[in-house]
Amino acid sequence: MDGDVIVKIGTAVIALIGAIITYIVIPYIKSKTTIEQQKNAEFWVKIAVSAAEQIYRQPGLGEKKKQYVINFLQKQGIKITMEQLDILIESAVLELNKNVKLAGA
Repeated sequence: MDGDVIVKIGTAVIALIGAIITYIVIPYIKSKTTIEQQKNAEFWVKIAVSAAEQIYRQPGLGEKKKQYVINFLQKQGIKITMEQLDILIESAVLELNKNVKLAGA
């Protein structure tokens, strides 16, 4: 009888550990990876935007700059939606413009 109880308790403990891993640990790891990936994408977008601004200095070349950024990110293996990319680009350009104004002031 004691063996039966130990097996049932062991099975319950294993099931509990499986549930904890499934519902707590895995989502936690995924959320950390997502944050890391977002920071990585943001970093590379800033680099690409700065490079595009240096390469295409003439006004009116926004589409060429954007395509440069897209191509650069693809080479880096960064996969984000176009909506996310647009937001990151706008943020990077705004930051770059602020820094240029501060440097010129």
